[in-house]
Amino acid sequence: MSNIYYLPSHEYIRVEGAEGYVGISEYAASQLGVVTYVDTPEEGDTFAAGEDFGAVESRKAASDLFMPVDAEVLEVNDELVDNPRLLNNAPLEAWILKVRIEDPSQLDGLMDQKAYDEFVAAQQH
Repeated sequence: MSNIYYLPSHEYIRVEGAEGYVGISEYAASQLGVVTYVDTPEEGDTFAAGEDFGAVESRKAASDLFMPVDAEVLEVNDELVDNPRLLNNAPLEAWILKVRIEDPSQLDGLMDQKAYDEFVAAQQH
């Protein structure tokens, strides 16, 4: 079973125990084009599921980022400040935030890989 879950807005959370890594999907990265800036919150900030926590900007568009679950920010990926294009090169490795998951049952409301792939395929038609 996959440990990666997705929102319809194309954020993912990769779950490792009680923590997760939040970023944007490969589909989102391809739709944005070259990422030029990532706006992130501070360590220690808390967010409710679905709450806007930052933004990703590219040459084509700016897109708000939404938190998949209730969470506290444990770490921000500082590499993205100097090299936001990491999101284009390897979006599943270039996470934006490391978070503490407050309510793991919220993961049940997110899409797994299969459901997300079907969601993206349906959007492309």
